[in-house]
Amino acid sequence: MPRRQQVRSGSVYETSVGFSRALRVGDRVVVSGTAPVWPDGHVDPDPAAQARRCFEIIGEALASLGASWQDVIRTRIYLVDAADAEVVGAVHAERFEAVRPAATMVVVARLLDARWRVEIEAEALLGD
Repeated sequence: MPRRQQVRSGSVYETSVGFSRALRVGDRVVVSGTAPVWPDGHVDPDPAAQARRCFEIIGEALASLGASWQDVIRTRIYLVDAADAEVVGAVHAERFEAVRPAATMVVVARLLDARWRVEIEAEALLGD
């Protein structure tokens, strides 16, 4: 069995729910659903700012496990309002213009914290 490497981001939910921000097993890196929370606990109400914050956290997790944006093969974006799809999609395009991972965007009834308008997951594959 390949060695497991885990990354924590300091989210209060990592302990209470029992998960890792990201996990690497072999050449696969999986980043958990990532919410737009700043270190001081605040959440910007702007959906574009929230998406950028999610990607900032995801980028740190990827780098901690030896991955980069170019290694990302899949993303999943959860929105609470379909009206945010265009602006959040534009932020995704900024990040992945050259990479073009497989991507899914879905609208959900709500996320864990009512301030969150977006939550994002990512998967990366290392190697050729």
